[in-house]
Amino acid sequence: MMTGIAGTLGLVVLAVLIMPLAHSRTKASPIQHAPAAASQQPNPYEGDQQARQAGAKLYQRECAACHGADARGLGKSLPLASPEVRQAAPGTLFWVLRNGSIYRGMPSFSHLPDEQRWQIVTYVKSLNSSQKPPEGNSQNLSFSGDP
Repeated sequence: MMTGIAGTLGLVVLAVLIMPLAHSRTKASPIQHAPAAASQQPNPYEGDQQARQAGAKLYQRECAACHGADARGLGKSLPLASPEVRQAAPGTLFWVLRNGSIYRGMPSFSHLPDEQRWQIVTYVKSLNSSQKPPEGNSQNLSFSGDP
């Protein structure tokens, strides 16, 4: 009988110790989970207007359902015009797109070719720059990998 009570008590103590750790991981953004090495990867499309426009089209198709057409975030999705995204290195954002975040419910976009993920990064970074992002209908734009 003593081992049953001690075992149960041990599990309760373990659960109490682990719960804050698990809870803190769910609050952290995917950007905070990216390895430092990811930030060193340069964006091959940085400053490329066509890549930004293609990224806008891809964003609407792949990202807007969770992050909103205006990138302000819906529900628990991170607003993409936030200071955290503005300060994130392009390589870090690329890593987040490739890996997703199980803790935040963000899927991996590894099914997209690297070029398309970089185009999305280019567009998202343009939301946070002094340059105005492309306006109008992005439906007529083509992007790398378009059939």
